[in-house]
Amino acid sequence: MKPYTWIPTLYFAEALPYMAVMTLSVIMYTNLGLSNTELALYTSWLYLPWVIKPLWSPLIDQWRTKRWWILSMQVLVGASLAGVALTLPMAMWLRLSLSFFWLIAFMSATHDIASDAFCTLSLSQEDQALYVGIRSTFYRIGSIFCQGILVMVAGWLESRYGVSLAWSITMLLMGAIMVGLAGWHFKFLPRVEETETKNEELRNHAETLSAGESESYSSSSTLHASLLQPFIETLKAFFSKPHVWAALLFMLLFRLPEAQLAKMAQPFMLRTIEEGGLALGTATVGFAYGTLGVIGLLAGGIIGGWVVSKHGLRRWLWPMVMAISLPDLVYVYLAYAQPSDLWIINACVFIEQLGYGFGFTAYMLFLVYFSRGERSTSVFAFCTAFQALGMMIPGMFAGKLADLWGFQQFFVWVCVCTVATFLVSGMIRRDIK
Repeated sequence: MKPYTWIPTLYFAEALPYMAVMTLSVIMYTNLGLSNTELALYTSWLYLPWVIKPLWSPLIDQWRTKRWWILSMQVLVGASLAGVALTLPMAMWLRLSLSFFWLIAFMSATHDIASDAFCTLSLSQEDQALYVGIRSTFYRIGSIFCQGILVMVAGWLESRYGVSLAWSITMLLMGAIMVGLAGWHFKFLPRVEETETKNEELRNHAETLSAGESESYSSSSTLHASLLQPFIETLKAFFSKPHVWAALLFMLLFRLPEAQLAKMAQPFMLRTIEEGGLALGTATVGFAYGTLGVIGLLAGGIIGGWVVSKHGLRRWLWPMVMAISLPDLVYVYLAYAQPSDLWIINACVFIEQLGYGFGFTAYMLFLVYFSRGERSTSVFAFCTAFQALGMMIPGMFAGKLADLWGFQQFFVWVCVCTVATFLVSGMIRRDIK
């Protein structure tokens, strides 16, 4: 099959469950009446699968094919989204819906691993270079579709059918799309892998040898060792890097302000004026973040990549640190002024996202630089796991701080946390070019 028949849809499908877990769940739980403390704590825990995915990524190499994992995860994500939809009208809707979101998060992280590995296997080096931009573009289109179009659809449905039914319909729609994508990929994903040799050998060995318990135990131990060995070797490669502790602090703290801001930005937009928010409708928030916000994010990323390619990251590190930090001040303005003019609100969202897209380039490029060398792909997976951890832990407490202090003081605190961004950036500057 030609790559253009499945690359765009594969990365569109990769974005949908991630955005459902990280963005749609926050908006949905805000509108269903959860406090800032509750929704930030519960949804931040959903980062955990991306934190620990290096633990089970060897299993995807050892058992079944990448194609099988991709198709299975897409079908199961679709079913789990339907599970969220069906549990919302129930008495135990919160626990049940969170359980399904947990499943979606684990399956989404697994789908990420399998998709990236599948592309590596399926594409020649020339095609990998050709399609890297297409992969990123369609992932962003999936993000726009989720936090823009689907949120606006949910807002339109809320005005007619109420919050619970509106989000049930929205989640069912997402589930149907995922199952439809699985059907498309069943037809168009190439069959580039043979049956896993190691599993075949183990099965044949079990059939042809009448081994006792000790031999069975030996086979099991061999399989466990084969799964653990890549993880242990990657761990050694990661922690043997020069200045690893400075790099680790950078991975965990560079996004400390953003980890907190991202959890409370949309609830702040949705809360009433009396609660310190802007009292915007769901559809309006979807437009602000899913269209203008994403355009700003993409523009910032493109500009960031271009200037680094011209002059190197060392020269642009401090401008990028300032770009990702200083625009957080727009939320301080919004919290104190509480403007009703949508042009002003949308402009503030655009500015913050533009700065974030430009500044985040420095973060991702450092992870790439740090990962070079022995076991670079696996080391990069470890880096992204620490990246997820750096988002998860601060996000868990963001809602509590917003409830304790109010949005005004909370956004001031977010700006204070940018000091950590500057400090850890100074620590790693000597290691970049």
